[in-house]
Amino acid sequence: MPGTPARTADAVTATEVVCLGESMVTFLPSQPGRLADVPSFGRGIGGAESNVACALAAAGHRAAWVSRVGADGFGDHLIEAIAGYGVDTSTVRRDPARPTGIYFRTATDRAADVHEVAYYRAGSAASAMSPDNVPYEALFAGHVLHLSGITAALSADCLALLHDLTAPRPARPLISFDVNHRPGLWRDADAAPEVLLDLARRSDLVFVGEDEAEEAWGVKGAEAIRAALPEPDVLVVKRGSDGAMVFSNVGEADVVTTVPALRVDVVAPVGAGDAFAAGFLSATLRGLPVRDRVRHGHLMAAAVLTVPGDLTDPPARAHADSLAALDDASWGRLRLGPGWTGDDQEVRTT
Repeated sequence: MPGTPARTADAVTATEVVCLGESMVTFLPSQPGRLADVPSFGRGIGGAESNVACALAAAGHRAAWVSRVGADGFGDHLIEAIAGYGVDTSTVRRDPARPTGIYFRTATDRAADVHEVAYYRAGSAASAMSPDNVPYEALFAGHVLHLSGITAALSADCLALLHDLTAPRPARPLISFDVNHRPGLWRDADAAPEVLLDLARRSDLVFVGEDEAEEAWGVKGAEAIRAALPEPDVLVVKRGSDGAMVFSNVGEADVVTTVPALRVDVVAPVGAGDAFAAGFLSATLRGLPVRDRVRHGHLMAAAVLTVPGDLTDPPARAHADSLAALDDASWGRLRLGPGWTGDDQEVRTT
């Protein structure tokens, strides 16, 4: 299938996915409301790429996270927490001169008008990543290298790093790129659309939402997005409640696969995009058909949507496989709520 990494003789012990990007200590509100009104916060971890690494490791894959953190307590917490999911953090570098980034957020959906995020990441250790100070041997050690547009927004050095990593080179891993357009992170917001489009075109597997493609590039609809991004072998267009559409380059023509979204009783609308990418990558590594890759993406996203935080244990592989294998009518009747991933939980249908 297109987008499936080649297997080698040492695949049993090799890293499968390497994720590069900034992770921050996240302060989660104890109650809904404006940041000004929230009385206290709980501590968590947040970072698009480390979220993907944690989800993949929890699903049984050999995942590594490459980044930089400060030589501070927050950096200690990030490394320990991410390693606790089974992620290889051995090549994360400590920066004695720059701090670990942190942020505070409200409990509402990122897309909601009342959502607030207060970032304290300017000058962070991760923003100093560059082609000169990250371990390329670790980045290219896996079958897949997962990147996102968030890293490109952090600094000119970070952008130079992503530009170099997405350059054509012999035997490079499959480059997975989540556009992750975050306008508020860019110092030069006018440059963001062109930068993100260029990085996506240089990648092999691209994840992008219809909403962010329209905001960034002014293109509307999955077909128009594919016309703007003809180069990637696999383009995954996320369509919210309408599911996802995948364009797979087979020879000179695309195979188009459309998979409806699941109905989910949402507890907290955060982390779903990263979980979807992890589920899709997990099924890709296993060589599953495109339809099942998307379904595993939906299932892993549903696992996160039905818990308060950005991360959770995914459903057991056998459980997820049985749901992904349902016929279309049965898939359409699924409704997932809190606790659905447990072995003793029944999945509801409507």
